[in-house]
Amino acid sequence: MGGSSEGRPLAGLRVLDLSRLLPGPLATMILADLGAEVDKLEDPKGGDYLRHMPPQAPDGMSAAFHLLNGSKRSLVLDLKQEEGRAAFLRLLPRYDVLIESFRPGVLGRMGLSHEALLEAHPGLICAALSGYGQDGPMAQRAGHDIGYLARSGVLGLTGPQTGPPQVPGAQLADTGGALFALIGILAGLRERDRTGRGKVIDVSLCESAMIFGLFGLGQKLAGFELPRGADVIMGGIAPYRTYATKDGQAVALGALEPKFWGAFCEGVGIETDASALFPGPHQAEWMARLERIFEARTRAEWEAFAAARDCCLEPVLDPLELIDDPHHRARRLFADKPIGATILHQPRSPIAPSAEGEAPRQGQHSEAILREAGFESAEIEALRSAGITR
Repeated sequence: MGGSSEGRPLAGLRVLDLSRLLPGPLATMILADLGAEVDKLEDPKGGDYLRHMPPQAPDGMSAAFHLLNGSKRSLVLDLKQEEGRAAFLRLLPRYDVLIESFRPGVLGRMGLSHEALLEAHPGLICAALSGYGQDGPMAQRAGHDIGYLARSGVLGLTGPQTGPPQVPGAQLADTGGALFALIGILAGLRERDRTGRGKVIDVSLCESAMIFGLFGLGQKLAGFELPRGADVIMGGIAPYRTYATKDGQAVALGALEPKFWGAFCEGVGIETDASALFPGPHQAEWMARLERIFEARTRAEWEAFAAARDCCLEPVLDPLELIDDPHHRARRLFADKPIGATILHQPRSPIAPSAEGEAPRQGQHSEAILREAGFESAEIEALRSAGITR
């Protein structure tokens, strides 16, 4: 956090993060950016799997792990052992929020069901992230982002009209789950202010993905059936598509409204035909026409064109180009984190500065966190000797 969280909206909030990989850690990353103190609880073995996934930074930890876990503390505790569970329940009352991403029922089999957690700490806000929710016939089913997008109907909206749908270049279900967990946590904290009671927030990654297809799903569910890829915002009309440029780069045109379409047409010297804004067989001709127009100029030339014409035209940037993009630099989009001789460019949260601290080594803060909860040196050493902490 680049120092104290004092003055940030969630300063003083304490979060215990039992989650792994992307959804939960992304949610707690944003909570940390907003000033919360986040302690990451990991098992004594591999801990968060993301630590070890390539590509890795010079310190041996995954670059993605660094991006998601800066300024968090790491506590190692083995919840499969009775002494570990006892220590966990002793720590629990010190936290306002717990976030977990186990398959439904896993905590319950260890005697740490959501009900048991709320009994031990009635004011706890417990966010449970899972693929398909805490109940229902698919609650125990394994999954990943691609499956959640498929089951949510979102994947069925993407790609060309023929052949299978295309896999998006972003983890929409995982990201959506993180954001809905955040919304649920903040709402739960507000409710606790009024009632004094905590609650369990059930976040399904599959259901979270649906919001990203809201427009297309809503149309289809209302009876407006179009082939996949033919819808207005799915690349089905020439004014809302990507195009190759003369230098092999690409631009994205989003001239959905007549005024933007008119501005584009005027700029390239063609007639403004409103029929181009509606799906139909005539779109093939329009698309071919615009392909020829865009192939006549380089991406840089189209950027200059877009700066002079208010027509919703933008360059398709490679991720590495983001760092030097003038607008992103002016908005301080990235925090530069030195990891050995490597600089990691971390995108900041849109609503808060990115945490600037380094990601913790596994168990780096175990002793400090246990001492804060009143554990004596002999107790900590006993847990360490038993392999429950380190």
